[in-house]
This record gives sequence, structure tokens and C-alpha cells, in this order.
Amino acid sequence: MHSHHHSAGHHHHGHSHAPQTGHGRAFAIGIALNLAFVAIEAGYGFWADSMALLSDAGHNLSDVLGLAIAWGAALLARRGPTERFTYGLRSSSILAALFNALLLLVAVGGIVWESVERLIEPTPVAAGAMMIVAGVGIVVNGFTAFLFLGGQHDLNIRGAFLHMVADAAVSLGVVLGGLVILWTGANWIDPVLSLVIAAVIVWGTWGLLKQSLALSLHGVPRGIAVPEVRKALEAMPGVDRIHHLHVWAVSTTETALTAHLVMPSGHPGDRFLAQAQQELKARFGIGHSTLQIEIHRPGSHDHGAECPLDHHDHAHEGHNSGGHHHH
Repeated sequence: MHSHHHSAGHHHHGHSHAPQTGHGRAFAIGIALNLAFVAIEAGYGFWADSMALLSDAGHNLSDVLGLAIAWGAALLARRGPTERFTYGLRSSSILAALFNALLLLVAVGGIVWESVERLIEPTPVAAGAMMIVAGVGIVVNGFTAFLFLGGQHDLNIRGAFLHMVADAAVSLGVVLGGLVILWTGANWIDPVLSLVIAAVIVWGTWGLLKQSLALSLHGVPRGIAVPEVRKALEAMPGVDRIHHLHVWAVSTTETALTAHLVMPSGHPGDRFLAQAQQELKARFGIGHSTLQIEIHRPGSHDHGAECPLDHHDHAHEGHNSGGHHHH
């Protein structure tokens, strides 16, 4: 039973069993395309003196790094468990998402700084070149986004996909900006666009930052309501009550759970455990669940201690909450 539910634990939501190879190719193509494009865009940005092109290039470069990090994490996540890392290196995908978000915010700082200087002292911009290069950007980013279309359930792949979509939108903005500059000759449009790009990046990155930070702190993954999980466990036959319920992310796609079930009528046997694990997986996508059964016959817990563990980690918390521990 165990071996079965672990192998299945990677792919809930019922999609194909070989997403990795496809995404490996998607990552390789995406990185190569975008690196080439960043070189062209930065070169033209300097040549045309366009801050919008340069900030877009910076944005695209941070995406290439983001893609590389996400790819590295996806590869690391496939390494098996060892004596030292008993979950393998799956949670590297969470760190990658976090690092990716932080990286983007740093890039934004640089863009904003330069753009504000430009606003104070506008410089002429070669709008034609700006439009052509950004046009190429729409194609490159659109195509790369398309490569990642299938992996939305994985926070990491989703991060990569959203990035590419945002990039395509940003490049479109630069094209339109170039058009307006050609029409009106208003060079201040260039740094203003650049600031808008910065805002787009921050807006897009904030969610990724919040989510990946929450997962790094062993927060409950989005889409899982702990009260619902608690109810489901309490509803199982023979379960009197439940405590020490923990739900956390092992990686950007896998979730683990541990809980203590109080079952006064006695240990329900392996079959019950297998069914409980199946139900947690089917209903909540929790692929790694560990359940501890406690008997607690009536009268055995006269002072209300639920569980042997409570003596250590919760008993003194209870006493401390009286207020004498914060001086």
C-alpha cells in the first residue's frame, strides 16, 4: 500500500505521468530563446537609448534566471530520498519559487531608480527600433509561455508560466509606447512605461513571494482548508477526536499530513489506515499522510492530557500562557 501511495503522491489531479521530460525541454528552449532575446534587447536598448527596452531586458533576464532556478529545482526534486534528506530534495522547488520572487523585486528596484532619473531629465528615444525589438519579445515570451501551459498545478511551473505571460504583455506595452512616441515625440513616455513595467512585475511577484514564503514556513498549501481535513478525519468510523494535526508542503506539488486519532474502541487495523490515506489523497490531494492511533480508554485521562506528547511540548505552553513569561 505504502509504495503505491508514494509513487502516486507526485501526480494528483490525474494528468500524465511524464510531465518532467516535457518541462525539461520547455525549460531548455525557454532559457535559450530568452537569453538570446535579452542580449538583442539590451543591445538595442543601449543603442536606441530606451529605458523601457532596457528595463524589459532586465525583466527578461531575471526571468531567464527564474527559469533556470525553477528547472534546477525540478531536477533536484526528482532525486530520491537519502539518509540525510529523507524527503529527497523536493522542497528545493519551494526555495526556488521564493528566490525567484526576491530576485524580481531586486530587479524592479534598479528599474525604478533609473526611470525616475529619466523622468527628471528626458532623453530622446529611437522609437522605431524600440517597437521592433519589443515585437520580437511578444513572440518569444508568448511561445515560451505556451511551452509551460500544461504544468499549472505546480507552483514552480506556474511561476514560470505567469512570468512569460506578463513578459508578453509588457512587450506589447513597449510596442504601444513606441507608437505613441513616434506620433507625439513625447520622450517621457519611455520612463513612464518603464515604471508601469516595474509595477506589473511587483504585482505579479507578490503572490509568488507570499505563497512560497508561506510554504517555506511550513504553512498549509493554498486550496487545503484544515477545518475540512479535520472534519473528514473526525467523520471516519471509530474516531472519537483528533489532535496534533499538521499539514505542510513537501514540495510545490506535494503535501504531507500527520495526525493523532483517538479511537477508544481499539486499533482499527491496516485496512482503515489505507482507506484513510486514500480518502485524504482523493479529497485533498494529500499524498503523504501518517496517522497515529491512540486508544485513551474512558477514565484514563483524568486531568485531560490528550496524548503523551502533550506533557512535553504543550503542557508547559499551557502554564506559560498565564503571562509570567513575557517580562
